[in-house]
Amino acid sequence: MIDWTPDPIAISIGPVTIFWYGVMYAVGLAATFFVIEREARRRGLDTGILVNGMIIVAVAALIGGRLYHVIDQWDRYKDDLASIVLPPYSGLGVYGGIITGVIAAYLYARWKRQPFLTWADCVAPGLLVMQAIARWGNFFNQELYGPPTDLPWGIAIECANRTAMYACPPLGDTPVDAHFHPLFLYESISGAIGAVVLLLVARRVRGLRPGDIFLLFLVWYGATRFLLEPLRSNNWTFYDIPVASLISAAFVLGGLALLAWRHRPGAAAGAAHLPDAEVGETGDAAADGAGEGPDEGPAATPPA
Repeated sequence: MIDWTPDPIAISIGPVTIFWYGVMYAVGLAATFFVIEREARRRGLDTGILVNGMIIVAVAALIGGRLYHVIDQWDRYKDDLASIVLPPYSGLGVYGGIITGVIAAYLYARWKRQPFLTWADCVAPGLLVMQAIARWGNFFNQELYGPPTDLPWGIAIECANRTAMYACPPLGDTPVDAHFHPLFLYESISGAIGAVVLLLVARRVRGLRPGDIFLLFLVWYGATRFLLEPLRSNNWTFYDIPVASLISAAFVLGGLALLAWRHRPGAAAGAAHLPDAEVGETGDAAADGAGEGPDEGPAATPPA
């Protein structure tokens, strides 16, 4: 059993306080940038737009993630609306961030006349790397845990940080020395393994079409959340069903259905006819077929 309960504050200098939650997300963003840039170069994309693009998408994802979290945990914020935007800032809903981030990325790609689906394939493994690192911010905040467990990797949660379901006596009947499933760790491990799998598939599997890696990301992450969501308490529900479970099921089923449809017999014949969003300024769709082979450098010339 893991009895250590971490301090959420990393550094405190006078009035300036830096929380581990923010540190882990910053490290995660840096690692994500590294992965995306490497994948973009391998596919011959214009990496000059990446920095501005990541800033725009990150801001959109933060807004969407925060909005999802606030709705999810409305009972926590309804009597103190200022805490939604005032520090200590913590709590992001991944699905909210994915939805608003994808919308922002699509609009940015259209604006820059870049192949959106190929960029999405570059971003997908980076998102799982982000998940693998940033979820440790939840550990320092003592959140994202499951029911009590006797497993050797169960973590201690202080009474002040427990949900009503697992409250300590006299408010509840969960023992003070109880240990809990570290759901943040399960998601972190899944993210690390998933990132490696997507990177290997992108390099080793032939016949991939632009967007396939991103669809695999949706299936992988959706399956992870679908399996773990029943272990969470105090969820945002719809007719007593966790909303995250519904979104997870939609990601998995939708991703698998799209993959099957895109690779149905005879589909390859129409693969050359891509939507305008997938064609660069020169009208050459070749960039969206890049990156299907081994990691041997750019496979296409990026649009000007």
